[in-house]
Amino acid sequence: MLCLQNATNPEWIIAAAANLNDILIDHAHCEKKAAANALSMVQRYPEKEKVVTKMIFILKEEWEHFEMCFLELQRRGVVFTRDKGDGYAQLLSQLVSKQEPMRFLDLLLIDALIEARSCERFSILSKCEEIPSDLRQFYQSLLASEAGHYRMFTDIAREYFPSDEVKARLNELAAAEAEIVRNLPNKAAIHG
Repeated sequence: MLCLQNATNPEWIIAAAANLNDILIDHAHCEKKAAANALSMVQRYPEKEKVVTKMIFILKEEWEHFEMCFLELQRRGVVFTRDKGDGYAQLLSQLVSKQEPMRFLDLLLIDALIEARSCERFSILSKCEEIPSDLRQFYQSLLASEAGHYRMFTDIAREYFPSDEVKARLNELAAAEAEIVRNLPNKAAIHG
C-alpha cells in the first residue's frame, strides 16, 4: 500500500480489536500530533510558500480528525487519557538528517510514511469483522484523507527536490520503516 515495503503483522489487529478504547485514545493523540507537526513545519520553513499553504490544509484536517476521535470517545463514554508516546514515530524521527536541505526532505518523507502506515492500519480496522460496524465505517471514512496526506507530502518533496532523489530517499526510509514495523510489539495503538 502506497510506499510501504511490508504489511502489518496480522497479530496487530487481534490486539487492536480486543482493546478498541485504547485504539481510539491513541488515534486521537496521533491526530493531535499530526496537526502539531503541520504547525511545526510552518514554523520551521515559513519562507516556503507551498509548504505553508499545504500545511494549513493538513493542520485543519488533522485537527478535525482529532475532534472526530474525541467526540467518538465521548459518545462511547471513554475518558481521554494522557499520551503514552509513539515509539514507532520516535524511531522514524531518528532517521532524519541533521543537515539541511536533507532534513527538510526527510521530514516530508517520514511524514508521508506515517500517513501511509496510518492509512494501512485504518484499512485493516475498517475490514475487521470483530469491530462494531459503526467504528469500521469511521475508519473507512478516514482512508481517503490519510492517502491524500501521503500524496501531499510526497508531492511537496518533488516540488523542492528532483523526483529521482525523492524516490531513492523514500525507498531508503521505507526500508527502515519496514524494519521498525517488523519489530513492533503489536499493541493496541495505531502504530503499535
